[in-house]
Amino acid sequence: MHLLYPQGKPEEVRVHDFLDKEVGKAIPYGVYDMTENQGWVSVGIDHDTARFAAEAAHRWRKKMGSKCYRGAKRLLITADGGGSNGSRCRLWKVALQDLADRLHIPIHVCHFPPGTSKWNKIEHRMFCHITQNWRGRPLVSHDVIVKLIGNTNFLAQ
Repeated sequence: MHLLYPQGKPEEVRVHDFLDKEVGKAIPYGVYDMTENQGWVSVGIDHDTARFAAEAAHRWRKKMGSKCYRGAKRLLITADGGGSNGSRCRLWKVALQDLADRLHIPIHVCHFPPGTSKWNKIEHRMFCHITQNWRGRPLVSHDVIVKLIGNTNFLAQ
């Protein structure tokens, strides 16, 4: 028996997208810089959308990428073949064009073939460590989720 949670009285936690009726879902979306071996994770609270995916890339560029790649003349994004950033998603293409217009650089996208999302380095270098970091800890709020992601050390693992 765990001292904090007596038998028969477990703490209620969120499942799936950590849905909370008052504040929405918690949807982590990551950017992994293969060259610098660094990651950036944005946590959204609405829906996993193409705009959210493009905004995560924009925030990475603003906070991390612009420091590492001063004067870059283009941006290469590798992405899974499905979901909000899929190769057939028109909204993803529109969101990327909007991002390219804001950054004033062309954006090139390489999609992984269908069924090969596990080839994406973000799965191996970031999200597996995030999952291990929060394993066994109740995900009771967005604040807890953000702190657990923020406390994950990708480089040491």
